[in-house]
Amino acid sequence: MLEKIFKLKENRTNVKTELVAGLTTFMTMAYILAVNPQILSASGMDPTAVLIATCLASFIGTVCMAFMANLPFALSAGMGLNAYLAYTVCGSMGYPWQVALLAVFVEGLIFIILSLTNVREAIFNAIPLQLKNAVSVGIGLFIAFIGLQNAQICVDSSTLVTIVNFTENFNTQGIGALLAVIGTLLTAVLYVKNVKGSILFGILITWGLGIICQLTGIYIPNPAAGFYSLYPTFALTDFSKLGETFAQCFNGEAIKGANLNVVNFIVIIFSFLFVDVFDTLGTLIGVSTKADMLDENGRLPKIKPALLADSIATSSGAILGTSTTTTFVESASGVAAGGRTGLTALTTAVLFLASMLLAPIFTAIPSFATAPALIIVGFLMFSNIANIKLTSDNYTTAIPAYLCIIAMPLFYSIAEGICIGIIAYVVMNLFCKKWKEISPIMYVLAVLFILKYIFL
Repeated sequence: MLEKIFKLKENRTNVKTELVAGLTTFMTMAYILAVNPQILSASGMDPTAVLIATCLASFIGTVCMAFMANLPFALSAGMGLNAYLAYTVCGSMGYPWQVALLAVFVEGLIFIILSLTNVREAIFNAIPLQLKNAVSVGIGLFIAFIGLQNAQICVDSSTLVTIVNFTENFNTQGIGALLAVIGTLLTAVLYVKNVKGSILFGILITWGLGIICQLTGIYIPNPAAGFYSLYPTFALTDFSKLGETFAQCFNGEAIKGANLNVVNFIVIIFSFLFVDVFDTLGTLIGVSTKADMLDENGRLPKIKPALLADSIATSSGAILGTSTTTTFVESASGVAAGGRTGLTALTTAVLFLASMLLAPIFTAIPSFATAPALIIVGFLMFSNIANIKLTSDNYTTAIPAYLCIIAMPLFYSIAEGICIGIIAYVVMNLFCKKWKEISPIMYVLAVLFILKYIFL
């Protein structure tokens, strides 16, 4: 039966290899179950509800990938996109999380339409490769910055930000920041040594060190100051919590919030869509290359059903109560372990579904323990900077890419980085008499973003 569904022999694999590959992919992705509830809880969402929604959305999206595309790719709540929802849309913009989820749902519907047509190729080809890489790099810095803040290594000061004084409040803030530093170095070493699940192990080891510190009196809980006990909670998952987020993107508050400022809401949708489209396409192509799945023209034959699975997962996730669900680059770990078909994805999907039973444990993990994951994932995204050509003959593209990168962490917004990068690219190439290199779509986007800054 499995042979008939997934065509294992045709893809030069077997059931055992696919199951091991699926487990490997899950181990490298499981950190999202600890990180996503913490990030989205900053928007006011219940952490347990977010974790259950994340597990279900991951299951739905990955099962769709398995049966619709027969590819070994897994999906879950995308890093960067969850931060954009929590810290930009709900933070600096001040929208309720219900409105943000509505934007994610609409973005998913648009992505479905784009996945069924050739429009996505037109948008994708209009954006210069340098800017696409810049978006990834900028998001990496943004995620790392959030990790440093969550661990309270980076704190407020007269210079806006500075490094924490480790000796001050050592039994709470100081030891937490120190453990985050140790955890980051441990995670980096594990990753360099190609340990499967290195990021997840980094989280668990850092948390374990924290528990030891609490047992020995080095760490002293202070709930009033936001420092809680580090001991794990062994309890049954309260599945009724899902009701707090399920279908909330359709409630009256969400619809009203979207109607208050339609232009801003459209910008939010586009920001989600932009990052989701390019992140997904980049991941699919990158991992497919590693798996030798591209044809002689460098194209992925099954890219349309793969994109459709991704878009279905996004809209489903918004209904359930989580941020944009997208294809994970960590799927490469399963491919490296021999995964070649949808059976790898199906294995990962089942493990995500089973993880709902461990919700109390995942939501009890402290922020200083998940910070190393954010910092290392930030590095992995930052590595795309090597693909940006920084020579004088390419300054009209390199400088906009640079502005896009620095804008994201400094303005605490992925959307601002995208807007500034596109505007700078069009303006610089226009005044440097390189207007023939600018796609008409880029002109339209630049004008829309300029109007955004004028009227919003």
